[in-house]
This record gives sequence, structure tokens and C-alpha cells, in this order.
Amino acid sequence: MSRAVEDRTTETQTPNHRMVVLNRRVAVGLGLASVAAIHILDLPGKFAETPYLAAFYVVLIIASFVLTERLFVAGTRRDFLAAAALSAAVIVGFTINRTVGMPGATGDIGNWLEPLGLLSIVVEAFVLWQSIAAVVAMPRKAR
Repeated sequence: MSRAVEDRTTETQTPNHRMVVLNRRVAVGLGLASVAAIHILDLPGKFAETPYLAAFYVVLIIASFVLTERLFVAGTRRDFLAAAALSAAVIVGFTINRTVGMPGATGDIGNWLEPLGLLSIVVEAFVLWQSIAAVVAMPRKAR
């Protein structure tokens, strides 16, 4: 085992390290709650414009709240990976929506500066970053 890996393995078992992982659980959980809130604000317009996107919003909102609860209660590697995957999926969907559009929803092509969309992307990128950082920081046995 290399010296760097040994140092990291030893370091990940300190009380300070456990506090860092706990802080990431809170950060990701609050980020996911924010993702849900942002999409709740945009939901009425989606029902009017494109009902199938509204259905995806509802699934996203529910998944965000479920993962928030999971992170606050358990905070396992799987929870962080699910949060990262959910945020990445939303970022991909946003990018597709702003570049080529969605079926029946081409009105947002090129609309990169819409405030709620920008806020959504910033929060989702933060959740993705913190989730990945948490998985990397977890001790091997917790992964």
C-alpha cells in the first residue's frame, strides 16, 4: 500500500473526518430540499405547458425529499450516489432543454439566463460536488 493511501485511510477515521462527512450530509440534504423547492415554484407553469415534464418534476420533487430524509437519517454511500445521480440527471435535462429542446417544449432553447433555471443549476452542481466529495471522503468500510 502506498504511503498516500495509508495516510488517507488513517486520516479518514479521525473525529474531524466524521464531522466533515456529517457536514456534507447536511449540505447535500439541504441542497436537495432546495432543488425540490425550486421545482415546486416552476411546477404550475409546467402543468400548463408540458404535462409530461410536470410529471418528471413531481418525481424529482419526491425523490429529492426522500433522499433528504435518507441523508439526514442514514447518510450512506448509496444515498450520496443517488443524490449525485439525481442532480446529474437534472443538469443533463436542463442542458438538453436549453440546447435542442424537449418534445413539445422548445420555448426554452437558448434561455440560459432564466433566474429559476440558473438557481437550479447552481444548486444541483453544488449537490453533485458535495455528494462526490462525501463518497470520496468516506472510509473504505463505509463505502
